[in-house]
Amino acid sequence: MKRQFVLCCFSLVAAASICLGQESPTPSPTPTRFKAARSATKEKIVVELEEKVTEAFKNKRAEEFKRYLAPEFVSVDPQGIENVDSQLADMEKYDVRENTFADMKATFPSPKVAVLTYKVSTQATHAGQDTSGTYNVASVWMKRGGNWLLICRTFMKSQ
Repeated sequence: MKRQFVLCCFSLVAAASICLGQESPTPSPTPTRFKAARSATKEKIVVELEEKVTEAFKNKRAEEFKRYLAPEFVSVDPQGIENVDSQLADMEKYDVRENTFADMKATFPSPKVAVLTYKVSTQATHAGQDTSGTYNVASVWMKRGGNWLLICRTFMKSQ
């Protein structure tokens, strides 16, 4: 009986030390004004870049468009999955007359990665076929060497 009592006390002390030794979860820090301002500035930069890259595509300025793209860029749209070269070649088949952006929102899963989501209403044709409508868009931007580069962009027509 004495042995069981000693084992029970020892187990209780061990369990208590394990429980007390664990760190209590700390609440996530509230963002400071500086961090919020910095995020707002980064969001503004990424939104402006998205508008510039879309404008370069619309106006068929291939060299300007390519400057915004990462070497491993991929586009997913109704025409399929395209890399940089196929996207540049496909640019010539588009006739974009107008783009109107709405609900642009940037999130930053890490300091050097931005995910931008929005809707774009467009008046356009692709290879003579009307592709006008409203599209849901998601773009992933990554900061490399001090520059934000477009890694991936998806276009999905709204129903």
